[in-house]
Amino acid sequence: MATSQRALVTGASGFVGGWLLGALHAAGWEVTALAQEGPARPAPTARWMAGDVRDPAHLAAARDAARPDAIFHLAGVTFVPAAGRDPGLAAEVNVVAAARLLGLVRERRRAGTLDPTVLVVGSAEQYGRHDDAELPLREDAPLRPHTVYAATKVAQEALALEAWRSDGVRVIATRSFNHSGPGQASRFLLPGLVGRARALRAAGGGAPLLVGNQTTVRDFLHVSDVVAAYIALVGAGRAGEVYNVASGVGHSVGALARRVLARFGLASAVESDPALVRPVDVPALVGDATKLRADAGWAPRHDLDALLDALIAAPPPDA
Repeated sequence: MATSQRALVTGASGFVGGWLLGALHAAGWEVTALAQEGPARPAPTARWMAGDVRDPAHLAAARDAARPDAIFHLAGVTFVPAAGRDPGLAAEVNVVAAARLLGLVRERRRAGTLDPTVLVVGSAEQYGRHDDAELPLREDAPLRPHTVYAATKVAQEALALEAWRSDGVRVIATRSFNHSGPGQASRFLLPGLVGRARALRAAGGGAPLLVGNQTTVRDFLHVSDVVAAYIALVGAGRAGEVYNVASGVGHSVGALARRVLARFGLASAVESDPALVRPVDVPALVGDATKLRADAGWAPRHDLDALLDALIAAPPPDA
């Protein structure tokens, strides 16, 4: 009987981490999951190790316990405003922790005792502002970070690719565009829209649905399609390469809000609330995933309506 593959997942208790653990378990992987506090409920899908990803001793212990064939590095400060409020923390978690993890992999690779594929998850925010004519963005588009979060992800990717060039660490980096699904906190766009529309319906409608900048355009995937891309890349992606994880279709915030309202049967107006506007929002982020599709044989299984229906059907998330 073939030995199952071993995975180490950082940031395992987060939104994407939970979906990834389920997908890996279904595919027969043996998983070691890292998180600050471990799962809130019993999770037989993985062996959990609680600790701080910034702690080199914790990372080294996890590496040696897991002996991974693949590392999925999800840990990070993922909410753009939170990174802006504490740039030092964002740099420690998004950059320094990744550098330490890669260094620990280098040690074992040089010794000939471990040579995992390391998937380092980045963000579409790394691209920053581009003209509409350049969309959808390909991986060779210039990186122009406009936020602390984006800058930390650019730095993380640079360190990852350096580990490949200098030491042959089998790194694959993603620039993941927006994704959502059941379990995502309501401070993020789509769960927030669904929650506000649900509250409007409960109140009998009439009031407007408040959003930030209505013209901001984003490219959305269902989170299950994103984790499928991550697993496919570990199996078939090329080391030292960067991949967009994207649908290739952009939707404005205003259009998304109206689409959510329609699914609740509401005719409420959509209005901008200055309190919800981010002054450094990149106007449009839409990605070209041709490279991912060609190299890993990936294609999304859910369209936007299926994503919205999944969010509407799910229990309201905790903020």
